[in-house]
Amino acid sequence: MSNHSWSTYSRAGGAMFLVGSLAAVSGVVNDYPFYGGQAARYLVSALLLFAVAYARRIPLIRPTRREALLLIALAATGLVLFNLFVIEGTKHANPAIVGTIVGTVPIVLALAGPVMHRTRPSSRIIIAASIVVAGTVLASGLGTSDTQGILYSVGALACEACFSLLALPLLVRLGPVRVSAYTAATSVPMLITLGLITDGPFLRTPTLGELTGLAYLAILVSGIAFLLWYRALPMLGADRAGLFAGIIPVGTILTSLALGFGLPAPAELAGVALVITGLLVGLYRPRTPAPAAVVRAQVDIL
Repeated sequence: MSNHSWSTYSRAGGAMFLVGSLAAVSGVVNDYPFYGGQAARYLVSALLLFAVAYARRIPLIRPTRREALLLIALAATGLVLFNLFVIEGTKHANPAIVGTIVGTVPIVLALAGPVMHRTRPSSRIIIAASIVVAGTVLASGLGTSDTQGILYSVGALACEACFSLLALPLLVRLGPVRVSAYTAATSVPMLITLGLITDGPFLRTPTLGELTGLAYLAILVSGIAFLLWYRALPMLGADRAGLFAGIIPVGTILTSLALGFGLPAPAELAGVALVITGLLVGLYRPRTPAPAAVVRAQVDIL
């Protein structure tokens, strides 16, 4: 396996690990107004990403009309609606069932990614995605839900898939830094509007713990993770990249352990092992033997 592959895999895995840490870290900001906190988080992320673009001398080109519409759709689904559906879903369902349904995104991307490019889905990727999903289910556990909880969870699953699928055509011309910065910035007015409608006073001075948690979410989960994911996504394709969503519960478990929330249960460890197995199945590329004509030519030269 080439160094290029390892760097791509490490970016995708690192991005999903950081996303997985969200669940453990977000506990310290649960009492902060939700939409105000999200708006502040993505505003800080956008400013940091624009600073990265400036430091790397990446010009901020104007999106075309098609790109602008895709950016709006990406911000609305992958950021705003995803968070809304997850929050509303947990009001009607055990958080485990929400996480389990969203955790099936590898299969969705394994099917939808090739369809977008009018190719046949890889049977090996589908098998690998199924193993990853099984590991995610085992690590996350199952829970109870009513019909609304299921619908909200399915909505969150669709939005999670959109976060990758809608970004792919944007990354071709805009690149990962611009896509990350533009998407984060586009979500801010949407979140402010929702906050004014639903939360009333949606901003207040955060406590030190809340400020630390919001800073972590803004810098690592929404800043660095975006860049890592959007750099790896075009290299892997949506189907193979989707396998790394199985790293999310791994990030949750290890971050919870680091924060002193206790040792993982045996089922969680077994789920992590299944996720790793699925990744190895999906990312393994057997060496293709050289064509017979090439081998004969090499023998003749010798």
